Amino acid sequence: MVSASGTSFFKGMLLGSISWVLITMFGQIHIRHGGQTPDHKHHHLRPPNRNDFLNTSEMTPMELSKGIRVFCIIFGESEDESYWVVLKETWTKHCDKTELYDTKNDNLFNIESNDKWVQMRTTYKHVFEKYGNNYNWFFLALPTTFAVIENLKYLLFTRDASQPFYLGHTVVSGDLQYVTVEGGIVLSRESMKRLNRLLHNSENCAGQSVIWRLSEDKQLAICLKYAGVHAENAEDYEGRDVFNTKPIAQLIEEVLSNNPQQVVASCLSDMAITFNGLTPQKMEVMMYGLYRLRAFGHYFNDTLVFLPPVGSEND
Repeated sequence: MVSASGTSFFKGMLLGSISWVLITMFGQIHIRHGGQTPDHKHHHLRPPNRNDFLNTSEMTPMELSKGIRVFCIIFGESEDESYWVVLKETWTKHCDKTELYDTKNDNLFNIESNDKWVQMRTTYKHVFEKYGNNYNWFFLALPTTFAVIENLKYLLFTRDASQPFYLGHTVVSGDLQYVTVEGGIVLSRESMKRLNRLLHNSENCAGQSVIWRLSEDKQLAICLKYAGVHAENAEDYEGRDVFNTKPIAQLIEEVLSNNPQQVVASCLSDMAITFNGLTPQKMEVMMYGLYRLRAFGHYFNDTLVFLPPVGSEND
């Protein structure tokens, strides 16, 4: 028979263990929202300025732009089929090559579970083995993401793809800094090499059987960290994010609700690369606003030149 004091002891041990688990779990969850705190420790990546172009090479702007080759990966689900046609006819045409990957691709995702990390690992392995030597940057996005590839190439112009770059919109969770998949994930060729090596030869990137399952973008960050590749937050020269995890309208509403007097033009970067949460119809509207609508009499003399895709009818 257990005494009253013994019962109290075991109850105390049980409650203490549960409290420790909860404190540990919630202590690891610390996500950055909105602006940056004064003591944040993000790595920041900012675009080049005009002098970077003028001092780097005597090549023509057209020759320079052709040297930045971006492979685009659309990472979706089988229920995202309504996006496929629109994606093929809108922003993905500005990538040097695009592949759409979803869970209906039985040859690629020959798995029984709906584990997004397993699907992401399989996708990255397939892309690198098939295309790794032909492109220097690899951009993964969700079907609901709209990307301005010209701005991405501009950001990457002075970066060396033989170095381990991994960038996008960073979030901090405990000690882990990772690039969130909602804003799009960019890997250099060297990062892809290191990732592929770990996926084949290490258990560090294997799926984790834990009490709570980590998201695929967190698991990718952990894997890349083992490879010596750390996340970098991409910003413009005013410190504004260029990889956005929400639609334009929502971002503007959030800013103006907190500061109604703020000018809309100052809350979003004019060198933005991605927006997320768009419907197929809103992607068509974005294409019109970005590539077709023109203010008569305005002439923009950009240092880099990116021509529309051959045969494109909407830009």
